[in-house]
Amino acid sequence: MVYKDFRELMEYAKANNCSDIHITVGTNIAIRRYGELKILEPAPTAEESRNMIYSFLEQDQVERVSGGMDLDAGVMLWDGTRIRANIYHQRNNLAASIRILNQTVPSFEELLLPPVCKDLAEMPRGLVLVTGPTGSGKSTTLASMVDYINRTTSRHVLTIEDPIEYVYPHDKAMIHQREVGKDVPTFATALRSALREDPDIILVGEMRDYETISAAITAAETGHLVLSTLHTTSAAQTVERIIDATPLDGQDQIRTQFSNVIRGVITQTLVPTADMDGRVVATEIMLGTPAIGNLIRDKKTIQIPSLIQAGRSSGMHLLNDDLASLVGRGRITKEDAMWVSNDPTALDKMC
Repeated sequence: MVYKDFRELMEYAKANNCSDIHITVGTNIAIRRYGELKILEPAPTAEESRNMIYSFLEQDQVERVSGGMDLDAGVMLWDGTRIRANIYHQRNNLAASIRILNQTVPSFEELLLPPVCKDLAEMPRGLVLVTGPTGSGKSTTLASMVDYINRTTSRHVLTIEDPIEYVYPHDKAMIHQREVGKDVPTFATALRSALREDPDIILVGEMRDYETISAAITAAETGHLVLSTLHTTSAAQTVERIIDATPLDGQDQIRTQFSNVIRGVITQTLVPTADMDGRVVATEIMLGTPAIGNLIRDKKTIQIPSLIQAGRSSGMHLLNDDLASLVGRGRITKEDAMWVSNDPTALDKMC
């Protein structure tokens, strides 16, 4: 079937539980379903592809991409569906990567996240990081934490996003959402302003650079709960990424600061279910215990996995522990578990 307009394409994608759509002028459309990419045949014309991309953009956005600029946009469609789109250029043609967002924010229980995630959302202060590769559900996990806070506590939540993905109506909490590029120029600028806006909780869409990392840690030090994401695949790697992003002469100081404010790292990945009819989340949990803090300060990050294994009674576990459990319960295949594991050899023995 040929999809001649964006509405038809979106209806097909949603009916088939797709997470992403890729439109490239001059070639086929591709969709991603449960992590697998599928090319749709036949290809639309170049004009049809270009019109699909332009159809969900505002006029000033069309002018920006027509002038050769890339664009990140969060868009509410005609039926209430929100999408996150990145418009870019390749081989002198326009292309778009579109993430289809859930229309409602799923709960911890629906996402099958461990109970300790709820404890981290209830922290009065400190830094909580959700990490994982692209497309691993980090934004959805953060959204479920904000939604839980919104339903259960009277706190002021300030989000800094690029772009805004989920929109939260006020419930018990008051939530203000600022979009980088529209409401504020950068993450770091928004974080500095946030300290004067009386927030209890600050959500930072992504800690992309040292300036943002430093501002987020400062906000956590001054009594706020800061939630953010990083593109790392283990708790130990997360610690190293924070340190490596810091100039050499400031790394000892950032180690001390980070060890004092970190409350937890949730590392996650999405794995296809054994019946190939969905995906399930596998997690690694590190909590900011005094022992973990000591390892970070003493530059002994290599020992973090051992300490996580020893702290299972407090809610910590390694990614391999969760993968082995999912394999044992028949939720995922051993082959898929090995594919996403950080240590396939160890996982093979565990299975």
